[in-house]
Amino acid sequence: MKICTKEDCAQLLARPFAAQEEALARVREILAAVRIRGDEAVFEYEKRFDDTQLTAENFRVSEEEFDAAYRAVSPQLLASLRRAIKNIYDYHCRSGRADHIVTERGRTTGYVVRPVGSAGIYVPGGTAPLSSSVCMGILPARAAGVKRIAVMTPAKGGVVHPLTLVAARECGADAVYKAGGAQAIAALAYGTQSVPKVDVIAGPGNIYVTLAKKEVYGSVGIDMLAGPSEILIVADAGADADCVAADMLSQAEHDVLARAILITDDHALAERVSQRVEERLAALPRREIAARSMRENGGAIVVGDLKEACELANEIAPEHLELYVREPMALLPLIQNAGAVFLGGNTPEPVGDYFAGPDHILPTSGSAKFFSVLNEDVFTRKMSVIGYTREALLQDGADIVRLARSEQLEAHARAVLARIEEEV
Repeated sequence: MKICTKEDCAQLLARPFAAQEEALARVREILAAVRIRGDEAVFEYEKRFDDTQLTAENFRVSEEEFDAAYRAVSPQLLASLRRAIKNIYDYHCRSGRADHIVTERGRTTGYVVRPVGSAGIYVPGGTAPLSSSVCMGILPARAAGVKRIAVMTPAKGGVVHPLTLVAARECGADAVYKAGGAQAIAALAYGTQSVPKVDVIAGPGNIYVTLAKKEVYGSVGIDMLAGPSEILIVADAGADADCVAADMLSQAEHDVLARAILITDDHALAERVSQRVEERLAALPRREIAARSMRENGGAIVVGDLKEACELANEIAPEHLELYVREPMALLPLIQNAGAVFLGGNTPEPVGDYFAGPDHILPTSGSAKFFSVLNEDVFTRKMSVIGYTREALLQDGADIVRLARSEQLEAHARAVLARIEEEV
C-alpha cells in the first residue's frame, strides 16, 4: 500500500480519464436497436453478451421462479433481509413528502409533491449477486409512492440469483426482467413489447450501464452517473489499524477499479494499516481483486492535522467517508462533499451497505459535489401552485404588464389587462 504526503499524492488521487469513445459507440448502437426492434434486439444482445437465451415467455421472471427462489433462501437469511428492509423503508419514509402552500394577501403560492408514475431499478449482477442493491433501489421509490416498479438484472444462463428475486418480491417490485447492460437501460427508457416504458431509472452499473443512462436522460429521468466504488477514511492516532485495514478492503474487494484511501495525521498509523492490509489480503476469497485494487488505486496520505484531512476529503468528494476519529461529530461540520458519512470506529461502511437505513446507491468519482445519495426525491416531482384573488391581481397587474412589455410579449400583457384594464 502506498504511503505519501499531501504534496506527492497527486498520482494516488488521480481518477484517470478512461477513453470512452468505443464504449459510447457500442452503447448508442444498442440503444438504437432496442428503440427500433424492442424485445428482439434485447434478446440478441443478451445471447451475445451473457449467453442468455431469452424469449417473450421467459424474459419476465415467472411465479414459479419466485417460488423456487424462496425455497433456496434459508429462513435465517430471509429474516435478516426482512429486518434490513424494514430499516431502509422506515428511513426513506421519515422525511415525508409534504406539500407546501401559503396564502398571504390574496396570493396563494407553493408546491405540491407528486410521485412519478413508474420507475426502473437496475441491479448489477456481475462479479457477485447484490440483493442489497435491490432494496436500496426499490424502497426509496416505494416510499415516494411510485405505483409501478420494474427491476432489470442480468441473468447469466437465464437464471437470476435466488436472493435477488426474494429481495425484489419482499420490497414490492411489480416485475423483474432478465437483462443487463445498455440493452436493459434501453428497454426501460423506450419500452419494448414486454417492458412498459418507465419515467425514472435508478441504480448503479458498469461503464455501459452508466453511458446508457447518460444517453437516455431526457427521455427518462435518472438518479446519477455512478462509477467504481470508493472509500476514504479519515483517521487519527487512536484508530484501530486492523479495523481501518478491514474497512479499506471492504471496498477493494468490489472491483479492481475500486478505490480505498486513508488520510491520517499519524504516520505510524499509516504504516500499521499498510501492514495489516497485506496480512488481511491473504485470507480473502476475493484477494486477487482486492490486491490489485489496493495496488493500483489504494494508499494512505499523511497530513498535518485533521482540519487539513477534511479539506482534502472535500476535494476528493468520496462515495463513502469514514470519520474514524475520537470525536467524529466535531469533524462533521467541516465535511461538505461526500456520498455518505460514517461516524466513529463502531460504524464500518457495511453497516450502511446493508442495514442501517440510509441508501447505499451513492455518487462516485467526485460527483458528490453535485449529486446526492439516492433518496425518495429522485422519484418525485414538485409542481408549483399559484392562485390570485381579483384584489391581488389589481395590485400586481401593472407591474406584470410592464415586465411583459419589456420583453416585447404584448399578448402576455394583454392577458392581464383583459382582467384589470377597466379598473386602471
